Amino acid sequence: MAATTTRLRVNLAVLAAVVVIGTAGFVVTEGLSPLDAVYFCIVTVATVGYGEIHPVTAAGKVLAILVIVAGVGTFVGVIANLFETWMERRERLGRRKKVYMLIGAFFTTTGTPLLRGFARADPLIGTIREELMVTANWSAKDFARMKKVVRTHDSGPALSGIDLEDLLAFLSEKNDFLLRLMENPILLEDEAFTEVLHATFHLADELSYRDDLTALPESDLHHLTGDLRRAYLATMYQWLDYMEHLQATYPYLFSLAARTNPFNPGASAIVE
Repeated sequence: MAATTTRLRVNLAVLAAVVVIGTAGFVVTEGLSPLDAVYFCIVTVATVGYGEIHPVTAAGKVLAILVIVAGVGTFVGVIANLFETWMERRERLGRRKKVYMLIGAFFTTTGTPLLRGFARADPLIGTIREELMVTANWSAKDFARMKKVVRTHDSGPALSGIDLEDLLAFLSEKNDFLLRLMENPILLEDEAFTEVLHATFHLADELSYRDDLTALPESDLHHLTGDLRRAYLATMYQWLDYMEHLQATYPYLFSLAARTNPFNPGASAIVE
């Protein structure tokens, strides 16, 4: 996409230069008005060639040849680049839809339950809970503001509110599903969600390597607190991004996701 955009910009710049130089040249060599000169350049470059205006001087004919050689190829290049850009954008949007389908499956099976448990154990969740009550009236600015809040949220799940054995059992149960997500090449395009999966897998690995999760030293508990916080904040950020996508594209899915908001202690799928 970046290479196509670069080529398009270069071709547009060259085409604009050809038209400007050609217009000025025809004004000087053929004595045309600026409007007629621009018109002649455009119909020449676009290969229309109506024929009512044509160069009569030797200098004008040479200039016309140069405009044809430099302009026609560039014009065709611009059209081809525009079509290529449109096709790439269409393909990218199609891939993004598939990515969000996978992200949705993650939150349905794993992400939302994790966030619900993490949020209950977050001692400072009360400072941002109300702000996390996403509604259909949220704008792009609201989502952007809340993402910044999440990035700077100086808290995480307290181990006193987390049953590590239950958490490990839950993550082990979801292991095959998460592995299949990691194997999907489409997800490589989404760095934020890849970060969520890495943080979740790392947390599961940390827990699985400990023989007894009920008798850990304080230093190790401090280490695990950092792993919990990393997974918590990364998943929270991704949840906001997913909610923004649903609000813009799938209102019915957004309605369910908003009613089951993991940060709302009284959340219920039942419509009241």
